[in-house]
Amino acid sequence: MAEKLRLMAVHAHPDDESSKGAATMARYVSEGHEVMVVTCTGGERGDILNPAMDRPEITADIHAVRQQEMAKAAEILGVRHRWLGFVDSGLPEGDPLPPLPEGCFALVPLEESVPPLVREIREFRPHVVITYDENGGYPHPDHIRCHEVSVAAFDAAGDPDLHPEAGEPWQPLKLYYSHGFSRARIAAVHEALLAAGLESPYQEWLDNWSTDRGDIADRVTSRVECADFFEVRDAALLAHATQIDPNSRWFAVPMEIQRQVWPFEEYELVRSLVDSTLPEDDLFSGLREKAAL
Repeated sequence: MAEKLRLMAVHAHPDDESSKGAATMARYVSEGHEVMVVTCTGGERGDILNPAMDRPEITADIHAVRQQEMAKAAEILGVRHRWLGFVDSGLPEGDPLPPLPEGCFALVPLEESVPPLVREIREFRPHVVITYDENGGYPHPDHIRCHEVSVAAFDAAGDPDLHPEAGEPWQPLKLYYSHGFSRARIAAVHEALLAAGLESPYQEWLDNWSTDRGDIADRVTSRVECADFFEVRDAALLAHATQIDPNSRWFAVPMEIQRQVWPFEEYELVRSLVDSTLPEDDLFSGLREKAAL
């Protein structure tokens, strides 16, 4: 390949990049492409999910700790990284839900939150952008806002009449959504664990899975084989030590079963300005011959 291609993944919080598409990014980095992660918020309101890190000195400086974790994960993945600088909205709980905190990312008007991402797109000039679907992968207000900001910025970045202060126009050529967990994937891994005589942590999850909306797997258009990079993914996840308990079900499935049963990460192609035959096995499908753009 004579020319590098560029991929940008836009995420809501530090650690999202390592739990959603990390092996894909590591694969493309290994092939010589450029990858950038843009993180919309600092994750300041995230709970500490690893009991070993639930200490007063960590809680007192959680913003700085999560910045350090993100830097370590980016180094492991081999990606460039940018912060958009917005403040975590937190995950509201209760019935009725409490109001979101004033000034948080989910409440910032799009006319204020879109231009910073347009600037990053115009500077990095990605051929491909990945973000969340309209449900945010799961309905966290920051994930939903991340989707809204990313789609608006994808459309605006190539328009010279929009946000001229954000740099020279650049139009990405493909936009993908990543989704939350699919029932098909969880069921396949669950059955493989049982067949191997191992305990599965997914029985209760499957028993309580609502099928009212069908399975998000039905929307998948693109599967990227990346099993050789699952260890890199896991190392990046563990770099986010406040968020990832090494004893959690993230790591309950032996690597050989993961590679055998589900050796890919999945996406939905929602915008394409190049010809691309679906289903795909490459997010750069239709672009490699256009690498000089």
